[in-house]
Amino acid sequence: MQSKKNLSPFIIEAIRDKKGNKIVKIDLSEIQSASTDKLIICQGNSTSQVAAIADSVRDALLKNEGVKPYNYEGYNNCQWIVIDYGDIMVHVFLPDYRQFYNLEELWNDAPTEYLPEED
Repeated sequence: MQSKKNLSPFIIEAIRDKKGNKIVKIDLSEIQSASTDKLIICQGNSTSQVAAIADSVRDALLKNEGVKPYNYEGYNNCQWIVIDYGDIMVHVFLPDYRQFYNLEELWNDAPTEYLPEED
């Protein structure tokens, strides 16, 4: 896993820069079966917005922290893009795909923070 820098503020700002919404942070650090410590989940309203949000996250972390993701997937159809930073994973969904996969319910035993929407 990458260093334990707190990347969350940069990720959230990058999501908000592209008008991503319904941002949720899930703390998986106490769940031994989890492959990461944190999830940040959000959504965009179109495939182009989903891609723009994911690009914004990747660009912001590289520019501000010099951090590159280990991997990312989902740019082929831009319905669900996941970006893996080792100890934190970012999921950017279209609303229907977010509802279908329902990661918040999957990890409902973990502390979850629903961030307020910005105007």
